[in-house]
Amino acid sequence: MSRPGPAVRIARAGMLGAALLASTVPSGAAAAPPPPDVDALLDRIDDLYRSKSSIARIEIAVTSPRTSRTMRLQAWTRGEEDVLVVVEAPAREAGTATLRVGQNLWNWLPRIARTIRVPPSMMLGSWMGTDFTNDDLVKESSLRKDFVARIERRSEDPPGWWLTLEVKPGIVGRWAKIELLVSEERLPVEERHFDRKGRLARTMKFDEVKVLGGRRLPAHMTLTPADVEGQRTEMRYLDVRFDVRVPDETFSLSRLEQNR
Repeated sequence: MSRPGPAVRIARAGMLGAALLASTVPSGAAAAPPPPDVDALLDRIDDLYRSKSSIARIEIAVTSPRTSRTMRLQAWTRGEEDVLVVVEAPAREAGTATLRVGQNLWNWLPRIARTIRVPPSMMLGSWMGTDFTNDDLVKESSLRKDFVARIERRSEDPPGWWLTLEVKPGIVGRWAKIELLVSEERLPVEERHFDRKGRLARTMKFDEVKVLGGRRLPAHMTLTPADVEGQRTEMRYLDVRFDVRVPDETFSLSRLEQNR
């Protein structure tokens, strides 16, 4: 009996290899989806809670080793540069408000009936004693515009991708690097913020994905500083409406001081 030629032997070897590979893949297993387009993904996350305009009711709970407190507030946004946030409760803080118009930021303090302009150097300062900064609240910084991002690796639990974002030269800010985990739905799951010395400064986790204002988004965020044990700030969106008409006078100093 003649032996098969080289071409036949190669073909048989290829078929055997394919069969062995197929036997290692669980029956019915689906191939992992392709990684997302990074720029489109960051644009989506930057715009997730804002859109062209929005009106939201939000609850913020602050927990520290000694105390805890809860605030309820309402926020209006228009585009990327106009934001008004007004505290509704508790009573002792009701009426306290923060306004951003372009690059300008003001706080209205009803207890002393004064409007205070917040300088750029204070954008990374704490907002109302929470672990969120003024910048977090009014969303001045942009993942898409301020960082160079790349996909680092696939995540299996939960399914998604880890991205590394490194701050662009010349951008003033606290974070030199952000590690971002996004789900297969292109929603944020976790952010790890690293300071200019490369140290982990805080971790933000996103959960309670639900439909609010006609879009699926994480309704609950937990921000935990790395250097204070037992401390965290939670933000929960109670209600959101997107792409609604917001009058121009909403983003004005007169509106900010309306409770004077």
